[in-house]
Amino acid sequence: MRRFIILACAAGAAGLAGCTLEPRYSTPTVPAAAAFKEQAAPPGDQSLWKPAEPGDHLPRGRWWELFGDTRLGELEHKVAEANQDFKAAEAAYRQARSLVSLGRSAYLPTVTAQPSVTRFGGAGTSSHGASLFEAPLTASWEPDFWGQTRLTVKSAAETAQSSHAGLENELLSLQAEVASDYFSLESIDMQRVLLSSAAADYERTVQLTTTRFNNGVVSEADVDLAISQLQATRAQNTDLGIARAQLEHAIAVLVGESPSQFSLSTGAITAPPPALPPGLPSQLLQRRPDVASAERLAAAANARIGIARTAYFPTISLLASGGYENAGITQLFNWPSRFWSIGANAATTVFDFGRRKALREQAWAVYDQAVATYRKTALAAFQETEDDLAGMRLLGQEAGEQQAAVKAAEDSLRLVLERYEAGLVSYVEVITAQNVARTAEVTAAQILGRRMTTTVGLIRALGGGWDAAELAHPPAVP
Repeated sequence: MRRFIILACAAGAAGLAGCTLEPRYSTPTVPAAAAFKEQAAPPGDQSLWKPAEPGDHLPRGRWWELFGDTRLGELEHKVAEANQDFKAAEAAYRQARSLVSLGRSAYLPTVTAQPSVTRFGGAGTSSHGASLFEAPLTASWEPDFWGQTRLTVKSAAETAQSSHAGLENELLSLQAEVASDYFSLESIDMQRVLLSSAAADYERTVQLTTTRFNNGVVSEADVDLAISQLQATRAQNTDLGIARAQLEHAIAVLVGESPSQFSLSTGAITAPPPALPPGLPSQLLQRRPDVASAERLAAAANARIGIARTAYFPTISLLASGGYENAGITQLFNWPSRFWSIGANAATTVFDFGRRKALREQAWAVYDQAVATYRKTALAAFQETEDDLAGMRLLGQEAGEQQAAVKAAEDSLRLVLERYEAGLVSYVEVITAQNVARTAEVTAAQILGRRMTTTVGLIRALGGGWDAAELAHPPAVP
């Protein structure tokens, strides 16, 4: 037994000191510019945009606090607590972590106990037969000479890290979807308030036009136009009500509540979106959990190449067993009843007709696929960031232009109404001016909603304050 222990320790030390069969891994390169193209406004563009600044002061994780909306914050907190998609992603992460522990168990011997009693008879035994009682323990171990176990644990740990990043990405996506739907709903509320106010004005216009018709001042066609405008505005408001209801139902599901029991009171966007310095493209690769997840999968695939290479080397097993054996159960554990054995075996594949080669080539192909996926994910991250940066800049410019259009339309409507009451213009001009003013105000509310959702999209594109350093470290390899 002492020799077995010495041999086992020597084999373990040799296995741990052995060289790795894993190819040298480094993070795949991704073509990235020194700065985002949309970080600064083009020459001559004086819109509401400014170059990037360090963003260390921004909230990390609770990025929605940038908007200063308490009700939005309450909704965001419910996502991690009750959203079913997030719960499913969290369960997948726990599965990935359990595979790491499963792989680590191969570092230690497997010990089994198999007590038994056998009754037999025949020549040389009494007429009643004889019994044999056994209480053995068997230990088996495969020293990690070629690093297969270590690489298996490493691959599982990196896959678990990818799952962790995927979990964070799922949470970020769900939180961004809640915020986007929330601001879209509030934008619709603002539009409906404008349409309700316009409908109230149009009701008074119908009354005024009807009175003027009764007095013979205008024709019946003017009354019909006024009624048509009123009903069209009401219909537009009703149509927005459908979109609002759908957004409210979507938010309910995102926060884990039944749409039948969930409701949001009428709200409004009270402030323009906050300025967000995007930082540098190189930082984006660390701040996006989906990019980190793809990179960890590439690292796991690299480790599996080493696992495939270990198939070319023999499998060495150490076996030991010992225990007690006796025909009488009362004497079973006496010292003379003891027995033991120790041994080792090695097995290697001589001919497999290309199976190991195919598995190795498959491992390389999986790695190449993972690298391509990582690069595609990173490039998509750059695209999304550039898209949202451009959207924020141009929507800020459009908002200023639309406010000027709203003011001009309101001034025009006021003048037309004064001229109409004085009998200087037809009612058709009033209808036209009212429609222009209403459309301008509703468009301004739509642009504000788009600015808010684009800001949410940019926050998501920038990783929401997450950082790859937050990935769980893989278990230490003994």
